[in-house]
Amino acid sequence: MDLRILSPKMPAPTGTEGVTVGLADLIRLQHKARGFTFLPRQPLHSLLAGRHASRIRGRGFDFEELRRYLPGDDIRSIDWRVTARTQKPYTRVFTEERDRPALLLVDQRIGMFYGTRKDLKSVTAAKLAALGAWRVESVGDRVGALVFDDEDVVEIRPQRSRSTVMRILQTVVEKNRALRADSPQGTEPGMLNEVLEQACRIAAHDHLVTVISDFDGVDDDTRGLVLRLSRHNDVILLLVHDPSALELPEAGRLVVSDGDLQVEIDTEHGGERKRLLEFSSGRIERVLAWQREIGVPVLAVTTAEEPDEQIRRQLGWSPRTRRG
Repeated sequence: MDLRILSPKMPAPTGTEGVTVGLADLIRLQHKARGFTFLPRQPLHSLLAGRHASRIRGRGFDFEELRRYLPGDDIRSIDWRVTARTQKPYTRVFTEERDRPALLLVDQRIGMFYGTRKDLKSVTAAKLAALGAWRVESVGDRVGALVFDDEDVVEIRPQRSRSTVMRILQTVVEKNRALRADSPQGTEPGMLNEVLEQACRIAAHDHLVTVISDFDGVDDDTRGLVLRLSRHNDVILLLVHDPSALELPEAGRLVVSDGDLQVEIDTEHGGERKRLLEFSSGRIERVLAWQREIGVPVLAVTTAEEPDEQIRRQLGWSPRTRRG
């Protein structure tokens, strides 16, 4: 269950900016997608560097780093000039360059229609989807998506074309603009697991699967599905959250809601304030823990900043075109 803080003291987005997103907004993000890479600042053999490199054949090799020679390294990769200069053996390490289909899971449920800072969570998720789609398209790989709300899922199979990217963006915009605060549609936490099940059927192996959601409705089955996806694919979780989930406003009487019911809580008392904060942040902490527990990268993306700036910080910046 997603907890929302409804308080006039917290500055929410004003007008339509940050509340809804248009196709032109997502198209403009194309140039920003060139400034980051899905190959992060992590050890070469980390999850995002590709755990399937030994059995995937692609279009060549990309120089990754120069490091000290280790027993078992291929002697053909020794850099003899550096070795002669340093009087210590150094070897060149390469990352296999390969065609890796990407699948974006984009959450546009009613629970995402919430925010107390720059953007609503639904808008931040839409921007992240656009950045991911443009990035994959720019390196010539196939990209597809599962865009979902509380009622249904639109499936777009991975293809290598600009028209596919535009179809993904248009679908995200349509779902985004259908969200309304007075929507009669109730929340459907179980939809997240349904979409992950569908992703397991599409991405049988060797895909890059990016889940963009606030993970409302997360449970043990969610964890199991993510683990199942990660066994044969590279998986990245982009956990969209609003600052109010981690920091409460000044002590006083707050109205909180789960999307259906509302209740007023007096946070003047330390105990109530602590319990409320633990409840609102519990889902985020649970998903973040998967990075340690099952080895799936989890990037927490706040609605208070532009997504591309956060992605650059967390995944790494690349001055030249790299795969991924």
